[in-house]
Amino acid sequence: MNIDFPPPSKGTYNNADSSRRLCNYLEHEDMERMEQGIYTEGFFNLTEDNLYKSQVVKDIDNNKAQLLKTDAKFYAIHISPSEKELKAMGNTEQEQAEAMKRYIREVFISTYAANFNKDLKAEDIKFYGKIHFSRDRSTNELNMHCHLIVSRKDQSNKVKISPLTNHKNTTKGTVKGGFDRSALFQNVEKGFDKLFMYNRPLTESFEYYNTMKNGSITGQIKMQERQIADERKNKQENLQNPNIGNKFANSQDSKLEDYQTVNQENKQDFNLPDLGLSSALGLFTPDISNQEEEQTPVKKKKKIPKRGFRQS
Repeated sequence: MNIDFPPPSKGTYNNADSSRRLCNYLEHEDMERMEQGIYTEGFFNLTEDNLYKSQVVKDIDNNKAQLLKTDAKFYAIHISPSEKELKAMGNTEQEQAEAMKRYIREVFISTYAANFNKDLKAEDIKFYGKIHFSRDRSTNELNMHCHLIVSRKDQSNKVKISPLTNHKNTTKGTVKGGFDRSALFQNVEKGFDKLFMYNRPLTESFEYYNTMKNGSITGQIKMQERQIADERKNKQENLQNPNIGNKFANSQDSKLEDYQTVNQENKQDFNLPDLGLSSALGLFTPDISNQEEEQTPVKKKKKIPKRGFRQS
């Protein structure tokens, strides 16, 4: 699950001004789908579906009490499931869209609210969502994702909340509370797995991604060891259960090939530092040097001298 907060800009994501420009952008896909006779999803919030853009703009733009002209009035959030996660959410676009709205309402917004450490609940967050089904420059078969517009102020128009603050659960000073984005990513991931009974591989977890990108060398080595151990465990379980359709062969001769295949499939999109872990990984590579190979002896043919005249 990829979750990001687009930084404010002077263009579409200019959050110091009206939300109209962003809402206009979020509707760009609808016209193309309607021309093709494909259903579209309107804006939604915690309790309602198919809301009009005009209602969204008015509600967000008017919820800005005591904010300065240059202050942020709202924030944008992108939530993009992987292809595997989408398949766990449903078989059709409509099923996946309904599952996404359920995930936003039951997991994401409540976790988002609690992460501010201000005793806020899902009902206190003023937000609107818009689901898209395609993504530019993507070669994936499935691309459904969700855009959220979240107000800077809560529903009461009294409490300021910002997911971009660098404060984390502070108790002193002018800013109380805070927002721990790492904690948000981990908790909404756990919520997704529980809601859709998704058996998440270690290499798809935020913990793995964060460790391999930002962790220490020691932490990265330990994470690699956990990855190898998990892969060996899963392989053993698959071999013991003949009813599971898996890609692993049962012969001893294919151990090394299987191991390399698993590691190739589990590579992540992000760039990993050169950790120099080849020696560490080598410790877990199956030893195939003792395997015997039957060879058929080849008989040597006697050379037959050629007949003819020797030239002097």
